Amino acid sequence: MESKTFSTVDEYIASFPPEIQEKLQTIREHIFKTLPEVTESISYNMPAYKFKKKPIIYFAGHLNHLGIYALPNAHEHFKEKLQAYKQGKGSIQISYAKPIPLELITELIHFNLYKILL
Repeated sequence: MESKTFSTVDEYIASFPPEIQEKLQTIREHIFKTLPEVTESISYNMPAYKFKKKPIIYFAGHLNHLGIYALPNAHEHFKEKLQAYKQGKGSIQISYAKPIPLELITELIHFNLYKILL
């Protein structure tokens, strides 16, 4: 995992070892499955997903964990559910040794979509 600037999500994912690439790709595919209308880009040098130009969710690979960035309102709303995970500033940290919480990611996406559509 070298430190560089990425221009595409494919390039970003390819920069990781194969076992981490698989997890990142799983999250990416799940986001599209949950909200096919999202647009994908790189923002803050990580994969970013927006709906109607508004941020929905970001994710990132780190040395020892996956980071899910679902915006402050979502973190506050799901405060109790997120207690099961280590958290960083604005992130949910998921150890590579643990299963990816796809149901939680779906809930975060739906919550942020709801906020946009209000």
